[in-house]
Amino acid sequence: MFSHVMLGTNDLEVSKKFYDAVLGTLGIGPGVANKNRYFYRSPTGLFGITTPINGKPATHGNGSTIGFNAASAEQVDVFHAAGVANGGTTCEDPPGFREGGAVKLYLAYLRDPDGNKLCALYRPAK
Repeated sequence: MFSHVMLGTNDLEVSKKFYDAVLGTLGIGPGVANKNRYFYRSPTGLFGITTPINGKPATHGNGSTIGFNAASAEQVDVFHAAGVANGGTTCEDPPGFREGGAVKLYLAYLRDPDGNKLCALYRPAK
């Protein structure tokens, strides 16, 4: 459904360090520079960070979350730890299982250095 996700940042190099660390835990290579942006490529899509083209400050969306698939609960934990170690802040509950109806997911939430809310998500086999 989506071709890409792009997030604004007020400090491109701080964000690159953060996203290189957290996305690296998911097997995604470092961001590739393209003018005032960095792009992260995976087999299923493109994720980018940019300074706003209009020159105004970047802001995060209240109620918005960007979710990244993880291959295991351990990978979710490593994603979360890498984020906190590289300028992110934990939010919501600690990493762990959440259950709702017939769905059981292992999740970790954190905010990037600009306040964007991220989630690493693992769906265990039933």
